[in-house]
Amino acid sequence: MLTTADTKMKVENSLALLETDVHSVVGCPFTLPGPKPSPCVRIEWTAGAFMCKCDDTKVLIRSSVGKCFSAEGLMQGLAMIAQTQMKARAT
Repeated sequence: MLTTADTKMKVENSLALLETDVHSVVGCPFTLPGPKPSPCVRIEWTAGAFMCKCDDTKVLIRSSVGKCFSAEGLMQGLAMIAQTQMKARAT
């Protein structure tokens, strides 16, 4: 479940996700060799929309890059955006 700091821009009746949003990850099974559990605990975003902003913050789009980090701050991989909406409106 992703949450946002956005309070103004809606995409098909849901608040838009922003590049500055940091999302928690629950239930990640990632394990390093050894085996050492090393689950992803947060996602940080870059590459938001150039033309669509909310209070000067880029809105996430299909090509945005989500970097997944472990509790130790190590990048574990990338998150992919699976669903997007085509229309947005500011309120």
